[in-house]
Amino acid sequence: MKILVIGSGAREHAISARLAVESGVSEVVCAPGNAGIGAVARLVPVDPGDPKALLDLARREAVDLTVVGPELPLSRGVVDRFREAGLAIVGPTQAAAALESSKAFAKAFMARHGVPTAGFALCTSAQQALDEIASGRLGLPLVVKADGLAAGKGVIIAETRAEAEGAVRDVMETRRFGDAGNTVVLEEFMTGQEASYFVLCDGAHAMPLGTAQDHKRIFDDDKGPNTGGMGAFSPSPLITADMDARVLRDIVRPVLAGMAAEGHPFNGFLYVGLMLTPAGPKVVEFNARFGDPEAQVVLPRLDESFAALLAAAAAGTLPERAARFSSEPRVGVVLASKGYPESAESGVPISGLDEAARIPGAEVFHAATAEASDGGIATAGGRVLTVVARGATFAEAIATAYRAVHAIRFDGMQYRTDIGRRAL
Repeated sequence: MKILVIGSGAREHAISARLAVESGVSEVVCAPGNAGIGAVARLVPVDPGDPKALLDLARREAVDLTVVGPELPLSRGVVDRFREAGLAIVGPTQAAAALESSKAFAKAFMARHGVPTAGFALCTSAQQALDEIASGRLGLPLVVKADGLAAGKGVIIAETRAEAEGAVRDVMETRRFGDAGNTVVLEEFMTGQEASYFVLCDGAHAMPLGTAQDHKRIFDDDKGPNTGGMGAFSPSPLITADMDARVLRDIVRPVLAGMAAEGHPFNGFLYVGLMLTPAGPKVVEFNARFGDPEAQVVLPRLDESFAALLAAAAAGTLPERAARFSSEPRVGVVLASKGYPESAESGVPISGLDEAARIPGAEVFHAATAEASDGGIATAGGRVLTVVARGATFAEAIATAYRAVHAIRFDGMQYRTDIGRRAL
């Protein structure tokens, strides 16, 4: 089987690396990929945001299956194009991907189908949002979310009314996130612990695909601004067998049934961001693709053929069971550029990658990297690498991960020193 992976981040590196070593996979092609993915897949420089170019590539390469990594091609309808052409692809249609690409759609959908989530208001103007804040109906703290895609940074937690009003003006008037802020979602602040729950779907069936916990804020102890994710660990100790059954019953199955009933069966990866509240699990957000950095710690634990599961999802023949996983936990630490998440330095030489990869139990997934003029590897964006390690225990995995982190160097490198601590 020849497989095309769309994307260029550490998630796509993890997907490509896993597929490249599986029996039955003849070749992995990645568009556009990065400097690390080039070691496990053949790279083709195609814009992942151009569905027509991706379809042309798939036809030219005669690929048997395509896997979509990031949200942008999904939101632009790449799956629709492939399916119209009769090509096998894993991912939701443009309409189904609205669960991620529009937070307003997701909240209204959950309300229609009785999926537990925080109380909310949808506001299409700054004045409407300001009036809602003034009413006090949703209380404080208040969560302000840009409706559209904002690279994981479109969520502001406002502690006071003034902060909430400032966030609304920032999103809707200053246009901090561009058109993603045409509508804002105001939400009640939920208390509890967060966990990520992953499902592979074929439109009708859901296969649980592991759990993780992400670290969104830039600094230790969850301080500083939100990022796309500074690290993760898997599995989440919070998701017990009872909690797993409850999430499937109260959230996952109603979502699949609701999407099908509305004419948009959901295929591909469904990422359920959970808040485990005193009243039970509630949805913080959905992603219509595998998480990043969660994929980097979930996929290495998978104890069966990933390619076979993906082919079954594309064909609508997923077995109704949970995927099989190794009991060994994984911990992943993201290394980011100076200035991230507000800015990023590119072209900074990276050293120590080979040294880190030689550490038993450690592996390095590339995100924003490129080949340097001297033949080495350099930074090419905000989140540069994810260093992942396994261990018999979380403590062992954490120690190995940071041993590998300390082997890598580039000017301005920043990372959290507390990834995985919650698991202890």
